[in-house]
Amino acid sequence: MDISALQHRLRRFAADRDWQPYQTPKNLAMAMTVEASELLEIFQWLTPEQSLHLDDDQRRHLGEELSDVLLYLLQIADHGGVDLEAAVERKLAMNAVKHPPLRS
Repeated sequence: MDISALQHRLRRFAADRDWQPYQTPKNLAMAMTVEASELLEIFQWLTPEQSLHLDDDQRRHLGEELSDVLLYLLQIADHGGVDLEAAVERKLAMNAVKHPPLRS
């Protein structure tokens, strides 16, 4: 997955529709939470076991909602000036220090 290429495509998509005035980190974060809620809705009444064994329609729907969340996340990073790849690497390193392995 090429993050920069996706962000470029998303900028172009928004520009082609004159959506730039609405593409602020605040608005995008709010929209992402709506999509995250739709993601959660897929699992709302499933047992933990059922959530591990989705049928094809549920898995397709899951992919759509995950994609919505990811696309908003990429736009928030883009408009917020965050190098997402560097931020992820930094966070993984921080987590490794904070949560060391149980066994070496």
